[in-house]
Amino acid sequence: MAGKIPKRSKKPKAAPALPSREEIRAFVRASQGRVGKREITRHFGLGTEQRPALRALLAELAREGDVAPAGHKRFTAPGRLPESMVVRITGTNQDGDPIAKPVDWQGDGPPPVIFMSREPRGHAALAPGERVLAKLKPIGTGRQEGGKYEGRTIKRLSDEPGRIPGVFRPPSRLIPTDRRQKAEWHIPPGEEGGAEAGEIVQAEPLPHQGYGLKPARITHRLGKIGDARAVSLICIATHDIPQHFPESTVAEAKKARATPLGKREDLRSVPLVTIDGEDARDFDDAVYAEAEESGHRLLVAIADVAHYVRPGSSLDRTAFERGNSVYFPDRVIPMLPEDLSNGWCSLKPGEDRGCLFVEIHIDAHGNKTSHRFGRGLMRSAARLTYTEVQEAADSDADLALPIRPLYAAFNALLAARVRRGTLDLDLPERKVVLNDEGKVAEIAPRPRLDSHRLIEEFMVLANICAAEELERRDLPCMYRIHAPPSDEKRENLRSFLSTIGITLPPGNQLLPRDLDRILAKVAGTDQAPMVNEMVLRSQSQAAYEPDNIGHFGLALPKYAHFTSPIRRYADLLVHRALILGCKFGTGALSAEEPARYPDMAEHITTTERRAALAERDAIDRYLTAFMADQIGAVFSARISGVTRFGLFVTVNSNGANGLVPMAGLPDDYWHHDEATQSLNGRRTNKTYRLTDQVQVRLMEATPVTGGMLFHISSGQRVGAPPGPARPPAGSTSTLKGHRRRK
Repeated sequence: MAGKIPKRSKKPKAAPALPSREEIRAFVRASQGRVGKREITRHFGLGTEQRPALRALLAELAREGDVAPAGHKRFTAPGRLPESMVVRITGTNQDGDPIAKPVDWQGDGPPPVIFMSREPRGHAALAPGERVLAKLKPIGTGRQEGGKYEGRTIKRLSDEPGRIPGVFRPPSRLIPTDRRQKAEWHIPPGEEGGAEAGEIVQAEPLPHQGYGLKPARITHRLGKIGDARAVSLICIATHDIPQHFPESTVAEAKKARATPLGKREDLRSVPLVTIDGEDARDFDDAVYAEAEESGHRLLVAIADVAHYVRPGSSLDRTAFERGNSVYFPDRVIPMLPEDLSNGWCSLKPGEDRGCLFVEIHIDAHGNKTSHRFGRGLMRSAARLTYTEVQEAADSDADLALPIRPLYAAFNALLAARVRRGTLDLDLPERKVVLNDEGKVAEIAPRPRLDSHRLIEEFMVLANICAAEELERRDLPCMYRIHAPPSDEKRENLRSFLSTIGITLPPGNQLLPRDLDRILAKVAGTDQAPMVNEMVLRSQSQAAYEPDNIGHFGLALPKYAHFTSPIRRYADLLVHRALILGCKFGTGALSAEEPARYPDMAEHITTTERRAALAERDAIDRYLTAFMADQIGAVFSARISGVTRFGLFVTVNSNGANGLVPMAGLPDDYWHHDEATQSLNGRRTNKTYRLTDQVQVRLMEATPVTGGMLFHISSGQRVGAPPGPARPPAGSTSTLKGHRRRK
């Protein structure tokens, strides 16, 4: 039509620019609770085409510690607790009021402490182990590491009342065995459950009216406090470790039979060997190596647990509940029943066993050139120990086994590790040796041999291959992640190192090789223990996650646990995914499992940390029992912790840990300086700082709780490292078994 003016076409609206790193950090910090791509996209008005770039940016921020992973594809500010969350009761204060910690703690270092309000009259007190949904309110600087919160119960979530492990003292006292519980409990008449004096028991809280000690009912009798089994029984009860298998799980395990060859590759002629500690009971990994023209060929064979433990079975449900095995000096609480863990899934010498294996080729410099996964049938040629393998290597002895090729491949892998620049902390380990009566015979340092490192390097390489294989096939993977130090921890470490003349590289990017160079610089000096301790404290905790952010400590972009499915559920998930992707047959990942990965990751991370705490607790309690008849003795010790309420010390001769309270220090007015990890006396100018050598007198040792108290026996430090005697102005304030877990 003549004279009609066509409509002007609208220009497409340009998508807003991707927010900067600082804008995302600010948004996460200002948000209540957890946020993900959806909230960030909505807030900044982003389009769907920008989500891949946003996903990559969030992963980078998580790797650098600027935001903290908080569940599946969700993030929060490091150290932040939301307004309400699920918490677990861990102990009580001196008045018997409950103390809690977050169930899902994703931050660095220890979780914040939550002081729970008293329950209404007529309700049972909250007891250790109970989970509640709580409303939280910060106390002072609650968002900082080590902060405190007030908590109020919104809803109890536990199916059963909390359990209180303790020792019964007639007529009516229950002494908690967990030193986090500062108050005793009252056992009313008729609620003793037949317990006798000095018995280790479990109790549950009763409804409470008025003031005084809170009442409890004894429900289980566990054994006498003086029995050889008492220490591990206390730790099992204190940390709520599942000890007994359901009948259905045991019945399934007893039905297991030998794995047939079928379509598996026959590896029975290959001289694979297991190398473990002298006290090992289950053998789930075997190794072999041979020289090639271009380098080395390696085989790492792992017990085929997935053949026996199928998704949805009773064995599977029990294994997931436990998450991992727990190792005490006198026993193992296995993830799987003994018919499997010490039977059909243990690679015993001379017996046919099903396995998943990875064949790896490396060049002469230790660089991987190729790998291939398979499902086979193997027969271990020998069960070797770390000590005898090391002795054979040192003496060039002939064990009629291919030991030399193993060490040749190890040396190549070690060179590649050094080039990669991993974090290699030098931290002493201790081993509790028990006699036939279950008493402590000695506390021995656990040696660190090249044979240990050989197995570690082979296992790390196999784990790398597993992660790469699943990623290449676009299959679900339960990654083993390790985030870099957070901004706060990095700066705390920088500040501490500056006091002894050591500098970190400038900027926000910190690489493992930067820390390893510092450790190498102080190796063999008086500063070495202090620096290793502080570098360890700067690290975040490793965890399991279906979303990969890499492994900082090992300097690896992708890593997954594949090598210990007998004792770690995460490895079983990796096996199932490999069986699915490589079409190995039965035992593959089910269609339902990937959707549960986020919840699974949180659970098995929690059970792993629970096991680590229980194992460390057992060693501490054995040491306390060992030291109990040495009250009044003086020991050389190292300061292992500095707080505003005193010093933690570690006895040099056996590794026993205890507290020197303020009352145990020389008479003075003491200032705590967090930056230099020191206590400084205003009148005497004395200074006690982390890793100082001191003389301490043992004042109290309580095997029931595992606690020890010391006093400084002399005002002089022994061999204190150089550093400023007084803190900078304005920086003071007045007034913690060898298993491969990387």
